Amino acid sequence: MNIRLSSCPFLWQAEQGSRMSQLQVHIAEGKTAFSPGETIGGDVSWEVEAPPQKAELNLIWSTQGKGTGDMAIVKTIPFSQPQARDTRSFAFPLPHAPYTFSGQLISLLWNLELSLDPGDHSEAVEITIAPGGREVLLPRITPGS
Repeated sequence: MNIRLSSCPFLWQAEQGSRMSQLQVHIAEGKTAFSPGETIGGDVSWEVEAPPQKAELNLIWSTQGKGTGDMAIVKTIPFSQPQARDTRSFAFPLPHAPYTFSGQLISLLWNLELSLDPGDHSEAVEITIAPGGREVLLPRITPGS
């Protein structure tokens, strides 16, 4: 299977014979930075060879950095009776915490992830959830301070 990223940053395509699988997450107005509690909306679409048994959009936070990473699915929107070619809308309020942050040792990131099963097809878009829609930057820690 050849995997190719398209020129659209939120589109995943995998060549399977002569068929293409496409998944897309589109956030209204292309917005990716949000304040806590703000409503996020948009649509997701996909085109796969056969209707998936399961299609859902997950809001996920995860940590990256030193030590063991952590993650949690905060919200799941299931799409009933998914078709092989489908588009669905979504809208929901974002949580009030935790904030997106980056520090010297660890960062916390948020993603909206569309996933289809079977086939393990997924597409994720990173978003920021923090006051003013701006990632919280933790101060650098220097020894002895």
